[in-house]
Amino acid sequence: MSLDNVGQIVLILSGKGGVGKSTITTQLALSLSLLGKKTGILDLDLTGPSIPHLFNLDSAKVTQTPGGWLPVPIHPADEARGIAALSCMSLGFLLRDRGDAVIWRGPKKTAMVRQFLADVAWGALDYLLIDTPPGTSDEHIALAETLLLQAAALKRAAPAALIVTTPQAVSTADVRKELNFCRKTSIPVLGVVENMCGFVCPCCGECTNVFSRGGGRVMAEEFGVRFLGEVPVEGGWVAVVEGREEGLLVERFRKCLLWPVFEGIAGQVVAIQAQTATDAGNGTVTL
Repeated sequence: MSLDNVGQIVLILSGKGGVGKSTITTQLALSLSLLGKKTGILDLDLTGPSIPHLFNLDSAKVTQTPGGWLPVPIHPADEARGIAALSCMSLGFLLRDRGDAVIWRGPKKTAMVRQFLADVAWGALDYLLIDTPPGTSDEHIALAETLLLQAAALKRAAPAALIVTTPQAVSTADVRKELNFCRKTSIPVLGVVENMCGFVCPCCGECTNVFSRGGGRVMAEEFGVRFLGEVPVEGGWVAVVEGREEGLLVERFRKCLLWPVFEGIAGQVVAIQAQTATDAGNGTVTL
């Protein structure tokens, strides 16, 4: 199986569209790489794959080998700078044109999810982040069934979920459904990240709560899960992604104001995973 050498699988989930799952996935992956963790990203938003664009890889194509599809490299490891390798896989790499519409019924989506989980030659990874579409439909059911069965067969840790929301009540009302989905499918929740909690002024650096604040924290407390942090809207991140400056994206991200925020979030993810592994070794599991 292509996931045999993957350490921890993290599902980036939200019951609401437009909350920034793909952006959070990208920023978390870059942060884990900066923490020295070899990371892969699997983009399972089949009808709206954003990962290729976020990494400026719109023209990249997948290489087929006898061992499966090779993930597209984002940057190589640089031990001198403490940067681990990062790679990704997306349906966007298989489309003839980025603007092509993917018009598939449920069975076709389910088959594609299972093929991505079985046929990508990731090699050894510390973390695999799976960017999912909004909702709790075909892709999520196929993903949960396949990963939980593999975890049981390999006697490895179950995949964990990181829940993304924005502060507004209209968002948290839908994201609660995703938390209930995790409960019903026995997927442990790492915690909640509240995205777009404010806007950082590019002139003075003051953060204004444009979309209110605190809804994600309240929701996390209600469900008894960790609150991992707040992520504001910050213009420097747009410049990092859309700009064409020299150097690796991961190096530009390290200079972004959001890096300290995600250094904290990624550090918590690593610490939780390490504690879970320790507990499992002692015969107890807490997550």
